[in-house]
Amino acid sequence: MTRTVMVIDDSLTVRMDLAEAFRDAGFAVLLCESATDARRELDREKPDVIVLDVVLPDADGVTLLEELRRRPEVGSTPVILLSSEAEVKDRIRGLSGGADAYVGKPYDPGYVIARATELLRRSAAATDTPAILLIGDVEPYRGALTEKLQATGYRVLGTSSAKDGLRRAADLRPAAILVDGKVPDMDGTTVVRRIRLDPGLNATPCLLLDTSEGAQSEILALDAGADAYVRKHEGIDVILARLSAIMRAAEDSRDQGGAASLMGPKRVLVVDDSPTFLEEVASQLRGDGYDVIRATSGEDALELLAVEQVDAIVLDILMPGLSGIETCRRIKNSSALRHIPLILLTALDEPEAVVDGMNAGADDYVVKSADYDIIRARLRAQLRRKQFEDENRRMRETVLRKEAEAHAAREKAETRAALLAQLELKNRDLERLNHELQTFAYSVSHDLRQPLRSMDGFSQVLLEEYGAQLDERGRHYLERVRAGAQRMGELIDGLLVLSRVTRKPLTRSVVPLDALAHRVLERLRESDRERTVEVTIAEPMEDVGDPQLIESIFENLLGNAWKFSAGREPARIEVGLTYEGAVPVYYVRDNGAGFKMEYADKLFVPFQRLHSEREFSGTGIGLATTQRIVHRHGGRIWAESRPGQGATFFFTLSSNAEGPA
Repeated sequence: MTRTVMVIDDSLTVRMDLAEAFRDAGFAVLLCESATDARRELDREKPDVIVLDVVLPDADGVTLLEELRRRPEVGSTPVILLSSEAEVKDRIRGLSGGADAYVGKPYDPGYVIARATELLRRSAAATDTPAILLIGDVEPYRGALTEKLQATGYRVLGTSSAKDGLRRAADLRPAAILVDGKVPDMDGTTVVRRIRLDPGLNATPCLLLDTSEGAQSEILALDAGADAYVRKHEGIDVILARLSAIMRAAEDSRDQGGAASLMGPKRVLVVDDSPTFLEEVASQLRGDGYDVIRATSGEDALELLAVEQVDAIVLDILMPGLSGIETCRRIKNSSALRHIPLILLTALDEPEAVVDGMNAGADDYVVKSADYDIIRARLRAQLRRKQFEDENRRMRETVLRKEAEAHAAREKAETRAALLAQLELKNRDLERLNHELQTFAYSVSHDLRQPLRSMDGFSQVLLEEYGAQLDERGRHYLERVRAGAQRMGELIDGLLVLSRVTRKPLTRSVVPLDALAHRVLERLRESDRERTVEVTIAEPMEDVGDPQLIESIFENLLGNAWKFSAGREPARIEVGLTYEGAVPVYYVRDNGAGFKMEYADKLFVPFQRLHSEREFSGTGIGLATTQRIVHRHGGRIWAESRPGQGATFFFTLSSNAEGPA
């Protein structure tokens, strides 16, 4: 796909020069000589990248840039500012105004194209809205910070807990993390250290915000791995500026996507109070393809480094105001800047000056002379060294990350193996318990039922043959013995049914539920011909399940409806179908005795009954058996009722239905 660049510059020479270079690189080019032309062209077409001169005949370039940032169609379009203004404040003003890059005139067309290509690649990679994570109260700036960060296109996430913040950081991988020095469950320095120990977060920009006035707190925070340290009293503008600076540095590092090329565009900051020497050095380095940024004092250099990332620094030792040695020391004491190669320039060929400079953290030094080849060679050597260090660091980080991932995978595998071993052990225990249950059921069937039959049988013989010799109380006691034996037999039979339902293999097929309901009700009519019951059965009703077990569901539910509607005139029973979404829900409804809903949780517990034996006979096993059958089919069962107004039992044969909790 052909990319389009818009060049806005009042110089015909610059427009033609850049147009030729961009076209040779495969770009489509739009040329504008004024802000008015640019606005008109932007109404017709949206470019992919914009090169904008700072000084235009009808507008200030930075003001136009701010206007472009407010236009939705080009608000996020990469913009390179082009300017012949050498003042550091002009460069800072442009970058602070929203420029993605700043190139000074005279420029190298190849460098401008390289920067445009880099910005387009970075823009294409930004496919999601980046997030800023605030850990701690971050007061009194939380509200204002959130508002300003959201206005610049960030999602802002916050948590007052350090543990929750670390968890959310691991899940969300934010673009940056701002940590309050005082978090309720962990101090801010420890939070930063934990972030740096996480392989997935150790490259995330991290700013620590604190109230401490002492230098020791800042040292501890930076040693723990914070990229920047800001005291709260410095205000929200400083916080945002520092956050923006560390995020740009991290973004540059990420955008390299691996080892940076020595042939790629490099930015070199040259600091010297001599305009003549500064211009000569800049001219020599531009000839090697470098983008040269000029500063005339240590103060300007530090101010510029706060807003723009550079690849190397060439710094004069002897300067008015902040000396080169002190400037070097401050740069090397900054965790965000100390990795930048720094070469000291000295007009004094004295060992003491060299020693002082190297002790301040300089990577190399060069004695000033008319031979600029030495400076160029030393600069190439430092950039090459930095290249190798970056490669080694990335390799170490990759190895450490892979080791951490391998360790985590081993731990996960070991945990899984332990869980599988525990599961296997529990399965064996379950098999043993099931076997014991089957053995117990057999004992109940054969060992316990035989004595009960004997008790019932001999009690009957005693009543028939010797009943005349017993008084009324004796016969009453004997009849109670018989009734107890028969009741115990019914309970044992219910337990055996419950056990068989649990152990019986499911045989699934299409089941006509309406036909099953008709068959069960016909048997109930045959057993109680004197009753008249109005019956309604919805047709057709079909589902997939075990025909024998589903018939047991209807035997229990319809049997209860038949029993509890006794005495009602007229008695009514309805078997119907409704839907919860796409899931069929079957129900059996009667107009019988009903029950209080606060006792509904006892319905499906074995031997739990809501009515006395004198009111309605039963064992309390039927509904427990029904629930187990429904659960084996992956469904649910629940009931609704009011005393004296009947009951409705709902059930599904699918795990997709949602009944009441």
